Amino acid sequence: MSTTKTGSEPIKLSWWVSGDTNAFFGLGFNTLVNVLVLSGLCLGVVNIPGADVFGVILPALGVQLLIGNVYYTYLARRLARREGRTDVCAMPYGPSVPHMFIVVFVIMLPIYLQTQNPIAAWTAGLAWSFIIGLIVLIGAFVGPYIRRYTPQAAMLGTLAGISIAFISMRPAAQMWEALWIAFPVMVIILIGFFTDLKLPGNIPVGLAALLVGSAIGWIGGYMSVPDVVTAAQDVALSLPTFDFARLGEGLANVAPLLATAIPLGIYNFTEGMTNVESAAVAGDEYNMRAILAADGFGAVVGSALGCPFPPAVYIGHPGWKAAGGRTTYSLASGVFIALMCFLGMFSLLGALLPLPAIVPILLYIGLLIGAQAFQEVPKAHAVAVVFAIIPNIAAWAGGLMTNAVGAAGSTPEKIGDEGFANAGLVYHGTLLLGGGAILAGLVLGAIVAFIIDKKFLPAAVYCFIGAVLGFIGLIHAEQVGWNVGGQISLGYLFGGIVLLAFWLATRGSAAVAAADEPEVTDEPAGAAEQPVTSTT
Repeated sequence: MSTTKTGSEPIKLSWWVSGDTNAFFGLGFNTLVNVLVLSGLCLGVVNIPGADVFGVILPALGVQLLIGNVYYTYLARRLARREGRTDVCAMPYGPSVPHMFIVVFVIMLPIYLQTQNPIAAWTAGLAWSFIIGLIVLIGAFVGPYIRRYTPQAAMLGTLAGISIAFISMRPAAQMWEALWIAFPVMVIILIGFFTDLKLPGNIPVGLAALLVGSAIGWIGGYMSVPDVVTAAQDVALSLPTFDFARLGEGLANVAPLLATAIPLGIYNFTEGMTNVESAAVAGDEYNMRAILAADGFGAVVGSALGCPFPPAVYIGHPGWKAAGGRTTYSLASGVFIALMCFLGMFSLLGALLPLPAIVPILLYIGLLIGAQAFQEVPKAHAVAVVFAIIPNIAAWAGGLMTNAVGAAGSTPEKIGDEGFANAGLVYHGTLLLGGGAILAGLVLGAIVAFIIDKKFLPAAVYCFIGAVLGFIGLIHAEQVGWNVGGQISLGYLFGGIVLLAFWLATRGSAAVAAADEPEVTDEPAGAAEQPVTSTT
């Protein structure tokens, strides 16, 4: 059956086809798990009151989902009518998984530990998400230029660092606290997502894994019926309202947030551009500016309503299209999750589903994002990927050391550098290496990738950028300010001078070598190889 029509006769565009059902369950369940996790992070890590999580944050998230999914459905149907096709697939959309962990563990948790005030931590998360949204809106216009001059190894490497340190490690540790529930779930996920085997009845892998883990947890006595009864009492209609004063509290101390918001905002629109290109390869040519503008607008509106979790264009459009998804599956998913948010159903779901049955799905996401960095860059750039990962691991390790000292009733100042050294720890250097880890990983990854390609001038430029960022504390510093990282800045400056010297000495030979080598591009990997499961 043809999927296009010729002539002036308008096409008959259905609102729902059988393939939308498959794609709806896949995307809807993926988003459902993400919302369960972020609500658990707010409650269990930052200790935000349940009334605020289920009465403000999740309803605001529901509005975000409606904004993006309604608009992307409109774009899909407009594209289908313009090109006379019935096989157009809408772009998937939902809360960003990497940002979900970053805003909790990198932004909100440190502020909560310092102030013991979950509301102050929440308002900082709102300000961070607001900045992300603004950067994505700007990125709709300037993104292609930044992407053109930043190696893919730097972008994906710093994301891999986040996935290994902040997405994978905590879920992995939680798995081992109840491995009798978690490991069977992990095995099902690995078989379903990393082999070509299908489950009986073609049941979605994530759903099967969650059902098996939940059954083991309930049968083994891990779960509590009274907790379910208590959570059921929280089910109530909650609609969000704008609270600009709450957002303003977070924006009043915005400077420390820039070190992560700027590079993550850049990553957001870069990934959005990559996903738009992936959709174009699959046959659906969307307007990049329109896609990114909706993405950024959703984050801005959500932060004003009370949600600190920015949304994102999900990876996986070609997979959902191959599964039969067309113009409405994403909208149906967004409406369903939004209704669950408005009705406060996630408190009940959290009491019904054991945590060890959920966290293996997060570990899978961390594994996938981490592996992607090595799979999609040139083989020679693997070293650059590893270098971009290291600052994020340092940020994670530094946070562990600080928190452990605090839990023991002491402070790093009381222990001192000598005390840490006697325990085999380089505390101060770890904090400096991990300061502004995302932006630092981006800079270091770019420098190494350009050096590998013998492009010494752009490597020097990134060194000088690192010198400026280090001088004002946006990277490798514990605070933002004027001349807070003098020795860091000098290190990058001297490195840039060395690179300039190599550029001047090898200009002729480098040009010849470059002409003999195949061109390395940062185009995304083949769209057909994208996984069906959305991971961002």
